[in-house]
Amino acid sequence: MTNPPDVIRAAYAELIVTDLAAARWFYVDVLGLVVTAEETDALYLRAFEEYLHHSLVLRKGKTPALARLGYRVRDPRELDVAEKYYTELGVPVRRADPGATLGIGAAVRIQDPIGFPIEFFYDATHTERFTQHYHLQPANAISRLDHFNVTVPDVRSAYTYYTNLGFGASETIEDDEDNLYAAWLYRKSTVHDIALTGGDGPRLHHIAFSSHERTQVLHTCDMLGALRAENHIERGPGRHGVSNAFYLYLRDPDGHRIEIYTTDYYTGDPDNPTIRWDVHDNRRRSFWGHEVVPSWYAEASTVLDLDGNPVPISSPERRESLVSVGADGFGTALEGADEKGFKLGHQA
Repeated sequence: MTNPPDVIRAAYAELIVTDLAAARWFYVDVLGLVVTAEETDALYLRAFEEYLHHSLVLRKGKTPALARLGYRVRDPRELDVAEKYYTELGVPVRRADPGATLGIGAAVRIQDPIGFPIEFFYDATHTERFTQHYHLQPANAISRLDHFNVTVPDVRSAYTYYTNLGFGASETIEDDEDNLYAAWLYRKSTVHDIALTGGDGPRLHHIAFSSHERTQVLHTCDMLGALRAENHIERGPGRHGVSNAFYLYLRDPDGHRIEIYTTDYYTGDPDNPTIRWDVHDNRRRSFWGHEVVPSWYAEASTVLDLDGNPVPISSPERRESLVSVGADGFGTALEGADEKGFKLGHQA
């Protein structure tokens, strides 16, 4: 078997949105992302410390969905490696010419073994970093894209796929019967580039951007309150047990979930230990023990295949949300919940 491509980090995501003006208000006017380029049907955005062309593409379409997750590889030669590796795995593989996505060079696109549309690339247009342009940065300035979180019915299988791809495991949620409910996996030297959450999938749970300080996360809450748009706040602010990060979960006008995230930890040493959380520990999802809203478990974004068609969804054998644990909401009996433990009316 060919060695896998040398992935260095999560690099960009492309979301389908139904109203580009509403999406621009949320991502540019409220979150403050920088517009690198604008087309009739698309916006290309980046955060203040990013120098590649974009870390988020918003493309207009009829139905909200995830169109693509992009990973950057070590050098251009890794594209040939990726093409061979995934061809041998037997998944759909396509070459993309430079410019197939504005600002991105030659790429290899695949439908990965767990169902997600992935693009591997190296070459990309460089743009100006705004790191010290403090006169342009709002009080809630976002620094960079941090990670993706995906919902999968078989966390163990997805974990094996990503660790075979060379990802390290920073943290997991397990039980004493060796059931794996969630995992956090990394290539860059932080807690994760991809998180695997057990549930109906494949679906996109969220995309996360990093800020430097908690005050920047809190300012986003204040902005949304001042704009009478606090309904876009789904969960938080708070602190995770897993990752130790300070977090805020938002929903964009189409329902895509965005996390603003800060103060996780370094994982770059080769012997970085994996922290294993017991599924019964109610601090794992909320270190302060806050209950998690039902939508956070039940709702996620549709995933498209390489031809733009929705990927079929399957369900897990076990759900973390049904484990009786208490204070953070997992396993709490929800009034009006269906047999899967989802609040009726919240299933995506």
